[in-house]
Amino acid sequence: MSRFLEKPVEYLKGVGPQRADLLKKELQIFTYKDLLFHFPFRYVDRSRIYQIGEVNSDQFFIQIKGKLSPLLEAGHKRASRLIAHLKDDTGSMELVWFKGVKWVQKTLVPGVEYIAFGKPVLFNGKYNIPHPEMEPATEVTLEKLKGMQPMYNSTEKLKSHFLDSKGLGKIIRAAILEMQPQDLPEILPSDIVSKYRFPSRFQAFRDIHMPYNERQLELAKQRIKYEELFLIQIRMLAMKHGRRKQFQGFMFEKIDGLFDTFYKTCLKFDLTNAQKRVLKEIRRDVVSGSQMNRLLQGDVGSGKTIVALMTMLMAHDNGYQAALMAPTEILAQQHLQTLTEYIGQLPLRVELLTSNVKGKQRKAVLEDLAAGHIDIIIGTHALIEETVQFRNLGCVVIDEQHRFGVAQRARLWEKNAHPPHILVMTATPIPRTLAMTLYGDLDVSVIDELPPGRKPIVTQHRYDSNRLKVFQFMKDEIAKGRQVYVVYPLIKESEKLDLKDLEDGYESITRAFPLPDYRVSIVHGKMKAEDKEAEMQRFVKGQTHIMVATTVIEVGVNVPNASIMVIENAERFGLAQLHQLRGRVGRGAEQSYCILMSSNKLTNDARARIDTMVRTNDGFEIAETDLQLRGPGDMEGTQQSGVLNLLLADIGKDANILQAARKDAEEVLQADPGLNLAQNQPLLKHLARIYKDQPDWSKIS
Repeated sequence: MSRFLEKPVEYLKGVGPQRADLLKKELQIFTYKDLLFHFPFRYVDRSRIYQIGEVNSDQFFIQIKGKLSPLLEAGHKRASRLIAHLKDDTGSMELVWFKGVKWVQKTLVPGVEYIAFGKPVLFNGKYNIPHPEMEPATEVTLEKLKGMQPMYNSTEKLKSHFLDSKGLGKIIRAAILEMQPQDLPEILPSDIVSKYRFPSRFQAFRDIHMPYNERQLELAKQRIKYEELFLIQIRMLAMKHGRRKQFQGFMFEKIDGLFDTFYKTCLKFDLTNAQKRVLKEIRRDVVSGSQMNRLLQGDVGSGKTIVALMTMLMAHDNGYQAALMAPTEILAQQHLQTLTEYIGQLPLRVELLTSNVKGKQRKAVLEDLAAGHIDIIIGTHALIEETVQFRNLGCVVIDEQHRFGVAQRARLWEKNAHPPHILVMTATPIPRTLAMTLYGDLDVSVIDELPPGRKPIVTQHRYDSNRLKVFQFMKDEIAKGRQVYVVYPLIKESEKLDLKDLEDGYESITRAFPLPDYRVSIVHGKMKAEDKEAEMQRFVKGQTHIMVATTVIEVGVNVPNASIMVIENAERFGLAQLHQLRGRVGRGAEQSYCILMSSNKLTNDARARIDTMVRTNDGFEIAETDLQLRGPGDMEGTQQSGVLNLLLADIGKDANILQAARKDAEEVLQADPGLNLAQNQPLLKHLARIYKDQPDWSKIS
């Protein structure tokens, strides 16, 4: 990095030690580079002056020109304000100041023509501008205000030291005016810059902070967005290529043992074409000589578990052990039960290892695992403890992989001198662009069809006023022998959030569904593990009709008899979470229902989420909508990755740029895997510099 970019921000004219401390604490701005990367969040076209008669509620910011009336103080001392009017040929607009009244009175001169800039606010049927920026309407000012004015995020503390959007813009421009082209050298290969006719890196950063027109601004944005996404993709792909070169994989050449027997005699249904396709992809990986590192995406109920089992059978047929790690005790036990049912009488030993496996039983499992007598071990975080040793671990399956930290997963791989094949699974559909960014160093498989015969879940939206009808519907289903989930977002009532809390909800349910005709379970995250497990098991065994719960039942409960999922305050849940909760029903042969309860007051985003859930059961369509509504940073599991620190690019909106960056990165690495060519040296040095403190997790996903 150039010395210019490394300069502490306090050395910049107009900053100084006090403001520098505030910038560090409030915005994590320490250097000139940090200032340059503090991008505007919006731009206002200052080349246009609106007439007062044109002002409407759709405008974020406006500037108007007119003569200033006398300034008048109004209100009491504690709530005083300063009021003036600006008048042009089309009307008059009120200007209001609540702070800095004395300074405004000293500075502004009634009768003079001014340009007022600010956000129009509708109050008592009329528009006004609170705390407008005021400039005398001289020819010099009119020329100076031309162009796009950037708007910067600030904080209350910064604003109190005159570092609002305008103040930040002033010091950022000061830094840019000091900067020379050599301070921000080119890092992209020259043929890419030529291909897209990008401005230079230096020019792009100047133009994004000081654009003269929209075209100049758009070119700068495109260049910087591309650079952000290209750097992620080139690093991901380089790690992927490096892993394949560095880590040889176990060769699973045999496929005529238990895998073949299971497929021909134990499988009681036909695999879907998607499952067959994924198994072929896995098969190619495990005979390639390289370590498999594959992400398996599949919606709830798509049949990922069968694919995982058949992958582990490949390992067994070639003399290796396999491990399946799940995030919860319940999910681990569910996998044990499911796999035991699937394999039937096959000569395969499957054991469970969780924190509840103790004493002599635990000792026996650990000894047999180390001796190689256990073929498949299913467990939770207990599998990564130091006391757990394998004889020859050849394959690891991670279910709901986003629930584990990367370092946790690494401890499992490190139990082998030779890295095992890795299959990580998620039931949370990930949009293609997000998968490409988060898991760009993994090969991705998708099961995109459900097994035949599964009835789509009917999703309905009901307001609180329909609650009695919903209760009657629940009673009708219970009379047919079905069971019901009722999910709440909170455990106890919150003073800040007007939500149906679980404790209040439990009381309402028990009143509406009294003993002895109905039995109700309650489960939430604050319960002791053994109490939670006991309540879960009561519901699983059909001993209770209704389970009142928080989102702890989102993953890990498989009750085919449950046919209704009622989600209270559905407007408070994200789309991915709503979809996961809905997936708890629809697991049996009977028609299932998901009922989304909400208040009458819904934001536009909340209504869009609920409408999406009612319209479709397609997890991938839901995930794409979720990405558009919330952005990648809010989506489950993305924060731990460390790769989504995007400052300008938005993978939901910039999918075309991402795909182009991915393709270009592949071509660069194909022609020059080590980035050793002269034209790629600046890129190699930049990658080494920006990722020097980040661990290389590529070998362990």
